[in-house]
Amino acid sequence: MHVISVKTLREHYDKNKETENPLKTWYYEVKRADWKNSQAVKAQFSSASVIGGNRVVFNIKGNKYRLVTKINYKMKVVYIRFIGTHKEYDKINAEEI
Repeated sequence: MHVISVKTLREHYDKNKETENPLKTWYYEVKRADWKNSQAVKAQFSSASVIGGNRVVFNIKGNKYRLVTKINYKMKVVYIRFIGTHKEYDKINAEEI
């Protein structure tokens, strides 16, 4: 899968050092993945939440942070839509962001 944008991940962990290793691990796993659908994502990341609009929410650092993505399975692209604390996540509409 191709992740857009790695810069967003880097900017986040530069400000929140505790997320650097978890986000890098997530990135390298996703980069090697070949997901055809949301079931394939769930098979690899069982704690991920599949929501509307081809969005998947990943738990980062024991669910202290949430990573919202939009996935185009046909094009093999994962778009980063949001990274923040669980509290910040509760303030957004993950299906529309």
